[in-house]
Amino acid sequence: MATKIRLARAGAKKRPFYQIVVADERSRRDGSFIENVGTYDPTKNPAVVKLKAERAADWLSKGAQPTDTVRQLLKNAGLLDKAPAATV
Repeated sequence: MATKIRLARAGAKKRPFYQIVVADERSRRDGSFIENVGTYDPTKNPAVVKLKAERAADWLSKGAQPTDTVRQLLKNAGLLDKAPAATV
């Protein structure tokens, strides 16, 4: 089973709020997920990102691949520097 770290949308119409989740790559965007590793709120200025850093790093070490957007969020949080080179 290939896993991805990606965003799952929540919030009201035109008021996005995202959960950063680890999910099977075959599941739907807002469908079932394995674990919630954080949140992302782009409506705030500046955008607010809350991560469970140790859990995200653990999933990266297990081979979970982040999507492009999540990769940028993890990079800004400084987690991709600690991750193995295979996740880059």
